[in-house]
Amino acid sequence: MAARRVLGNWLAAGSGPGNHGGMGWIAPEVTRIDEPLVADERSTLEGLLDWHRATLLGKCAGLTGEQLAQQPVPPSNLSLLGLVRHVADAERAWFRRRAGGQKLPEVYARDDRPDAAFEEATAAGAEDDYARLVAEQELCRQAVAGLPLEHQFTHPRWGQISLRWVYDHMIAEYARHLGHADLLRECTDGATGE
Repeated sequence: MAARRVLGNWLAAGSGPGNHGGMGWIAPEVTRIDEPLVADERSTLEGLLDWHRATLLGKCAGLTGEQLAQQPVPPSNLSLLGLVRHVADAERAWFRRRAGGQKLPEVYARDDRPDAAFEEATAAGAEDDYARLVAEQELCRQAVAGLPLEHQFTHPRWGQISLRWVYDHMIAEYARHLGHADLLRECTDGATGE
């Protein structure tokens, strides 16, 4: 049986829900289910990806929209909210638009603003952006639920790509950005942990 862990209880002293000066919305705690250690390939890939998805949301737990939108590592434009927005774009692009064949626009990126996920992240939009990622993750699960890992689509730049590759790529995408999230969270309020 997979272990469940609530993320958000490891907040730095003084950063809990009662210490935000009445700033409104606070990112919720997240229950992360450990990935299966012995399972078939599909269950393993889905479990690993869901673990990474929950870990990113957990890095946001207990922070206000203002804190999530902070860019605490100059000159970088990275923020926790920017990462949330960026992976929403990546989830939609790979699972729904590419593998699922759905005709959808990007969530945030545009031809004239490819980095809009980072550049346009604001405290005022944090709650909606967070909810959009959670919804996008579920829609992505649904979009590929009936497709085999061998399912292929044609990428205009790279040619044939399998759904298996998409899972591997998205696990790597989240893992890379979780390293950023660790640093951003620590720089925001001093919290470290899972």
